[in-house]
Amino acid sequence: MALLTSQEAERILQKTLSFSKAEELEAQLFGNRQAYNRFGVNSASTSGDGDNITLVVNAHFGQKGGVATTNTLDDAGLERVVRVAEEIAKLRPDNPEQMPFLGKQTFHDIPAAFDEATYNVSADTRTTGIAATIDGAKAKNLVAAGIYDNSGGFQGMANTRGLFGFSRQSLASYTTTVRTADGTGSGWASAMSHRISNIDANAVGTRAIEKAVLSQNPVAIEPGNYTVILEPNAVGDLVSFMLNFFDARQADEGRSFLSKQGGGNRAGEKFFGEQVNLYTDPDDPRLPGQPFDGDGLPNTKYDFVRGGVIKQLNYSRYWAKKQNVAVNPGPANLIMDGGNASIDDMIKSTQRGVLVTRLWYIRLVDPQTVLLTGLTRDGTFLIEGGKIKSAIKNFRFNETPVKMLNNIDAMSPVVRITGSERVGEGFPILAPALKVRDFSFTSLSDAV
Repeated sequence: MALLTSQEAERILQKTLSFSKAEELEAQLFGNRQAYNRFGVNSASTSGDGDNITLVVNAHFGQKGGVATTNTLDDAGLERVVRVAEEIAKLRPDNPEQMPFLGKQTFHDIPAAFDEATYNVSADTRTTGIAATIDGAKAKNLVAAGIYDNSGGFQGMANTRGLFGFSRQSLASYTTTVRTADGTGSGWASAMSHRISNIDANAVGTRAIEKAVLSQNPVAIEPGNYTVILEPNAVGDLVSFMLNFFDARQADEGRSFLSKQGGGNRAGEKFFGEQVNLYTDPDDPRLPGQPFDGDGLPNTKYDFVRGGVIKQLNYSRYWAKKQNVAVNPGPANLIMDGGNASIDDMIKSTQRGVLVTRLWYIRLVDPQTVLLTGLTRDGTFLIEGGKIKSAIKNFRFNETPVKMLNNIDAMSPVVRITGSERVGEGFPILAPALKVRDFSFTSLSDAV
């Protein structure tokens, strides 16, 4: 039952609304199927294939709101969850920032977001891809682990003011970590797409194996500022973290690097190099997004940064009303324009620098500068004379993407990233590899 049609979802949602005694009621219905195979120590470990469906009801009485959820979708279950949401709302204090639900909206379909083959793929496809990685790792006395999964589902929402929206999505991902038997080296690779036909599991496994072989017996070099080649997953992690501060309220209240001294925000100012363009576009076929956001606002294409200039911040409905400006919903995805240089080109053009496969455990140090800290992981290499000279021990970095995006020497074409802690799953991201100057590594790490 996890994959309903628009008509089926609307029927359940409208039935839910019919039980309302609140001043206004909103109901959202989510369905999802997820199937996966995990492996570790060069052998299969676990697999699963399950689906679920959840109804979320939000009841309003004036400025009071209450939320309740259920997965019981018969009439008695629908009425029960509405009553619970209403009871919770009556018990809560007023929320002065609560906005009334939206009226009827116009949404456009994004058919590319859902791929039937990705939703229905069998375990055979996943196990075949995994087997190639395991066989390749065994042949080189390496140890492989990872996960191959596919999922798909829908979201429907309706309210008593006449709004109704429906969309479907699919996603496939293959990620593997390959380590040397002695534990001195590690390689990582991943691919993610809304179409499983775009996932080349053999290529992912081969990249991870090559990184593991190269990363054996790392040597220590001094921390400091280096020319660094950041592969796309590392770039996407840093830039997406920065995007959290493109909220107009944070900026206006002085809690962001985009805050203006004395109040307000710095939209319209140039912050980055001219080659930096960041935008969202739910209709981009490489990275299709949702047609609407969690409030039921239509998602649209707009620029965050164009030519290095801050073009647009996000305005919630409450903050837009307070500031008397247009609402601007959060992004449906994040796209950073890239360039034409390959990673090999970047290496050849580097006299001395560091190649970073990915970053890990990224945490915020200072919101006023977006200073971040974290670790390199699973393949960090010293470049000398335009070639990879050796594997090196991992670094802790302390750096801000604001500075990074001002020090770009080269950019690769973009790819969809998975990112640390699967950041690319809930928030689709296209990012390039970057060659940047003066990236700050502050200490060494013994972690592999």
